[in-house]
Amino acid sequence: MPPSRFFGLLPALALFVASQVCAAPASPSYGVELQGFDYPHPVERYAFQSQRQALEMAYMDVPPRGEANGRVAVLMHGKNFCGATWESTIAALAGAGYRVVVPDQIGFCASTKPAHYQYSFQQLAANTQALLQKLGIQRATLVGHSTGGMLATRQALMFPASVEQLVLVNPIGLEDWKALGVPSRSVDDWYARELKLSADSLRKYESNTYYGGQWKPEYERWVTMLAGLNSGPGHEIVAWNSALIYDMIWTQPVVYEFPLLKVPTVLMIGTADTTAIGSDIAPPDVKARIGRYDLLGKQVIKTIPQGRLIEFPGLGHAPQMQAPERFNRTLVEALGALDRR
Repeated sequence: MPPSRFFGLLPALALFVASQVCAAPASPSYGVELQGFDYPHPVERYAFQSQRQALEMAYMDVPPRGEANGRVAVLMHGKNFCGATWESTIAALAGAGYRVVVPDQIGFCASTKPAHYQYSFQQLAANTQALLQKLGIQRATLVGHSTGGMLATRQALMFPASVEQLVLVNPIGLEDWKALGVPSRSVDDWYARELKLSADSLRKYESNTYYGGQWKPEYERWVTMLAGLNSGPGHEIVAWNSALIYDMIWTQPVVYEFPLLKVPTVLMIGTADTTAIGSDIAPPDVKARIGRYDLLGKQVIKTIPQGRLIEFPGLGHAPQMQAPERFNRTLVEALGALDRR
């Protein structure tokens, strides 16, 4: 090709390359049940009927490695989390001899996103209990993180004979935000908010809240997980379920019922956590008083009859992801200590 003709093609070539770059997605998008995202273990599905509709709860059922201790640990994810985010904790508990069951709750992640569902913690607890019965599990240790801590608390209150131990990892619901002056949002307002979810907004929020203002490359996978689910073909139904779930969290506090717990309980708190639902629209004086996990853990543990507090100074809302080796070692030791009580 003559040089003059080659250089004459450069502007067109540059335009073509630029168009391809602009057309490329900023991040992957996943199916409505998180199809395309890799889980650390095979995902199974529990099909059941609930509220006059057919639903499927995704879950991982991971056998113990080495010598089994005969125990089962059920890991309950939080609002902006999935069963996959327990990856390192699954490995640690399986290595310590536990069978580990990790469900994705209805409305979340790899499970069904119903068009209509009356979300309540008692409904999700009943769903989880039915899954455990289907798997032949009579008693288990519940480990609940964030919103999963609220759910694990409700499950322990509803089915105390089936719960050996309870571990709450930076649970939300340690305070009643609406009673403390945070304005309410309607489901429609939550829906409009969730439609705007983006990788950038998630990354900023998670850095500040989950990881104490720090960021590591390995955290990006979890941003991609949520942003990809939200931007995929199920964008609207994912956002709608998220809105309904936020309304459940807002209207169903468990803080008043901690004194009713009848099982040995460990409260594990990253003290740099500032999570508080509605803090983004709270008046400044209210915002200054909520989400103080450095104080909440110490206050709430006094109300739990068989409670023990373990704090992680300087860690945020997700200590199992921010400092996995330290967290997992502490968790396994704490479960052993509960056994000896």
